[in-house]
Amino acid sequence: MHRISLWDRGRAPLTILCLGAHSDDIEIGCAGTLLRLLAERGDVRCHWVVLSGGLSDQRSGEARASASDLLGRAAAAIEVRSFRDAYFPYCGDQVKDYFEELKKQVQPDIVLTHYRDDLHQDHRLAAELTWNTFREHLILEYEVPKYDGGLGSPNLFVPLDRKYVDRKIQLLMTHFGSQHSNQWFSEETFRGLMRIRGLECNAPSGYAEAFYTRKAVV
Repeated sequence: MHRISLWDRGRAPLTILCLGAHSDDIEIGCAGTLLRLLAERGDVRCHWVVLSGGLSDQRSGEARASASDLLGRAAAAIEVRSFRDAYFPYCGDQVKDYFEELKKQVQPDIVLTHYRDDLHQDHRLAAELTWNTFREHLILEYEVPKYDGGLGSPNLFVPLDRKYVDRKIQLLMTHFGSQHSNQWFSEETFRGLMRIRGLECNAPSGYAEAFYTRKAVV
């Protein structure tokens, strides 16, 4: 597994693969971390993949607009695929085929993906295929709050200044109008989870995002 430094500039750009089952998953799980990396390194290249979104013009547009806004001038490729929402395990061979093609396109230093024990079936399959496909890479599994519960005890924390917290929430509330009718989709939900994770890692600002890392070389 490659040894990397997240925050210090290296001799080559830092390549990140962001994987989300649905249009807002990446932003909910790790937008703050991405914003901090983009601000502090400046040499980040990002390959952004949303697996389910292409079947809906609105959701696809939301995904692309939000990713473009977050990434700004960073070198980036944005893909929105059309796998059927909530049916990933039942079309798993198609999703697997896509992952096999994806590994030919990008060799990331870091992969940001779903939590492998997430209670949403689409999230779980995305995480399982990430581990099947990117065996020699640093994989950080982010968390997504939901009705089902399932939040656990993550073991890697990224402290966030208030400006990254506010910007993350702004991106979510601005770009994902289709989700505003969901009771859980609120500023309080997103800020509250980051506040809890900030408490757990004693972040100076009081806020953090948290991840699960199952294998890492330091």
